[in-house]
Amino acid sequence: MSKLLWIDACVRENSRTRRLAVRLIDRIGKTAETVRLEEISFPNDNEAFLNKRDALLAHGEYDSPLFALARQFREAETVVISAPYWDLSFPAALKQYFEQINVTGITFRYSPEGIPIGLCRAKRLYYVTTAGGTIFSEEYGFGYVKALAQGFYQIPKVLEIKAEGLDLIGADVESILSKAEESIDRLFEAETKPSN
Repeated sequence: MSKLLWIDACVRENSRTRRLAVRLIDRIGKTAETVRLEEISFPNDNEAFLNKRDALLAHGEYDSPLFALARQFREAETVVISAPYWDLSFPAALKQYFEQINVTGITFRYSPEGIPIGLCRAKRLYYVTTAGGTIFSEEYGFGYVKALAQGFYQIPKVLEIKAEGLDLIGADVESILSKAEESIDRLFEAETKPSN
């Protein structure tokens, strides 16, 4: 059975981003292994932590608990990230998560020329986001995730699912979310349609 990993960076109980992610996971049709970022106490990336991490890597101790998140990410065959659009990006916990999984020898390695070579199994990553206003630039949100997923982990297909303008005056929130859910449905209908 292929492994589906859901990285949930949503914090609100009635998160609109999480609602779309649940719809997506339902359409994928697999049970997700969920990582709720708000439940993780990330280590401080101070000098002591970096020295410990470097020593473990130097001795090839990839099975250390310190690298559990990286090993989990490497083994996933499909990844879903749900992260609201905050301050031109995403919640800080997602950046902390990437710092924990970006481990040389587990999720990627370098070629002799210094080019990252992905070691992850995933063929597809879905990035789900919602915004109260307009997403003016994807560079620091979805664009960052896509560059990391394709450039370091070599996940070939990275797709964004979004709903924006949810908090604008007069916005029909339910209609906007319903249209985003319909786009998820269409995505899977297109994938399952037989080719001529």
